Amino acid sequence: MLAIGNTLISDDVVAESFICDIEACKAACCVEGDAGAPLSEEESRLLEEELERIRPFLSPESLAEIERQGAWVTDAEGEKVTPTLGGRECVYAIRNEKGMLSCGIEKAWESGATPFQKPVSCHLYPIRIKEYKDFLAVNYHRWNICSPACVLGKKQGVKVYQFLKNALIRKFGETWYEELCALAEYQNQTSQR
Repeated sequence: MLAIGNTLISDDVVAESFICDIEACKAACCVEGDAGAPLSEEESRLLEEELERIRPFLSPESLAEIERQGAWVTDAEGEKVTPTLGGRECVYAIRNEKGMLSCGIEKAWESGATPFQKPVSCHLYPIRIKEYKDFLAVNYHRWNICSPACVLGKKQGVKVYQFLKNALIRKFGETWYEELCALAEYQNQTSQR
């Protein structure tokens, strides 16, 4: 376990290899699971505010579901999450002609239509963050659908925290990320002795 400020980081975040292999998994993480993507208070507000700008990037089915459920919903645990289509696919996921999914919110952001990139929980995946009273737990989430990502990461020598550099900086800041890199390097050196 690594500690930076009020965050406790699982050793797996710096030890495990990972590079999303979207060609292999077709973005199954946007479909599989028991609820939509976790949202912060600010993100749920942003979805409401930016929905009109994101709307052109979504499918008619998604738009109908958003009209029915809203820009976000509350899951069984009382947390704010993105709505899903039929209890599976995130309403903000869009499918291309090859059947591969991507994020409609992110497509809107890439085009300059919205300042909201996508939920940070999606940007950080396979890292999941759990908020406790006195600290944040930063954990690596193992999921069989990400097996190709683990293989690709190992092949290219990229660790989870390296693959998620931009997402981790977005969430915790540059200084935090630099400290994580230093801790990972130190841990790597001591494990080789």
